[in-house]
Amino acid sequence: MILKKATVLIVDDDPDVLTAVKLLLKPAVQEIITEKNPENINWLLQRNQVDLVLLDMNYNSAINTGNEGIYWLRKVKEWKPNVCVIMITAYGDIDLAVRSLKEGANDFIVKPWHNEKLIDTITDLVDKKEGGTKPAKASVKSKAGDQAILGEADVMQDIFYKVNKIAPTDANILILGENGTGKDLMAKAIHERSLRADKPFVKVDVGALTDTLFESELFGHKKGAFTDAREDRMGRFEEAQGGTLFLDEIGNISLQQQAKLLTVLQNRQVTRLGTNRPVDVDIRLICATNVPLYELANENHFRKDLIYRINTVEITMPPLRRRNEDIVILAKHFAKLYANKYLKPTMEFEAAALQKLKSYNYPGNVRELQYTIERAVIMADEHILKADDLLFSVLETSNEIQEEKDNIPLSTLEKNAILRVIEKHNGNITRAAKELGLTRTALYRRLSKYDI
Repeated sequence: MILKKATVLIVDDDPDVLTAVKLLLKPAVQEIITEKNPENINWLLQRNQVDLVLLDMNYNSAINTGNEGIYWLRKVKEWKPNVCVIMITAYGDIDLAVRSLKEGANDFIVKPWHNEKLIDTITDLVDKKEGGTKPAKASVKSKAGDQAILGEADVMQDIFYKVNKIAPTDANILILGENGTGKDLMAKAIHERSLRADKPFVKVDVGALTDTLFESELFGHKKGAFTDAREDRMGRFEEAQGGTLFLDEIGNISLQQQAKLLTVLQNRQVTRLGTNRPVDVDIRLICATNVPLYELANENHFRKDLIYRINTVEITMPPLRRRNEDIVILAKHFAKLYANKYLKPTMEFEAAALQKLKSYNYPGNVRELQYTIERAVIMADEHILKADDLLFSVLETSNEIQEEKDNIPLSTLEKNAILRVIEKHNGNITRAAKELGLTRTALYRRLSKYDI
């Protein structure tokens, strides 16, 4: 359907939003219907041949579910299953908006939106008549061809969709997740999809900085400001001017550092050590930490006002064990990557190797999988990677075993110890009992107890 023949219904309790969208779409569509009260949606749908609904997520209406947008989306889909729906959301409701896609929404836009993007979205939906079609499988790739965040798991598809929506905005983003899940790669990908992509992307591992280095590194210093300040130096905030500043390990900075960072973010100005002259800064801030948000929100360790400042939008990178279906996809990607890098033939996996990959828990997440495949490609004598070629990190495995031991009942530990010793002595009960410090009778009692 040509957009010029479309009828669009806009439902939002903010009259300024209704006016802005009406003025934007008036030259592009046949008819625009605006409505402040969502309780009138059904009446409007019955009286008009509506092709697309722009639906706000929140209303001051009689229905107060905490997520009115989802409620009214379900109603629209009940009354007119084939009508296209675009949700209108603020930064803080992006997770809810992503959920709305699973409830039947076709897309969502984030306030404040870019006019051209909104028109393109509406045009695509009306022309394709997609109704409730789920978005196609996506991925996030950086400009460097070997740097990619891949995944077909639902949890990753939600993240990719969210990233493509929030990247063009200037919202501050907090990326959470365990070590090795790809937080730094995600930060870079967001920058490359932003309107600041042609400006600097500056990364700082703030968790490793002392108080003095923290100020000097982030805010800069004047020559002579402290003992080793032999020349004027620009801080990372100024280096990132116009672009993106990525503060990694933000959860590990001290309360004193947090106070200084908060002041800069509030004022959007930095003052170099040794001077009194503030410098205006224009940056998009992305932070990352492996500290869970509920732990981060402890006032004794992290200021809540700073959390609100850095956490306009939150992205949680899932551990690899929660996206098991992506293991093979990632393994094949890394095998191809390192075969090219080390001038090896195209690498394939035997079935047993794939099974070994899928059955491992990956305490080191994607990073551990990546290094495992790189090692296997380097050491492989053939173009087929076998199960024996895949050697997981001893460091990660030992840490995982220790963590498991901390939660294993004593009876299970005893049973496992008995099994290992008996296996060591090839089933010789006398030798096994001696090493365990038990009599043969006592050992037989335990074998019976544990049904060994």
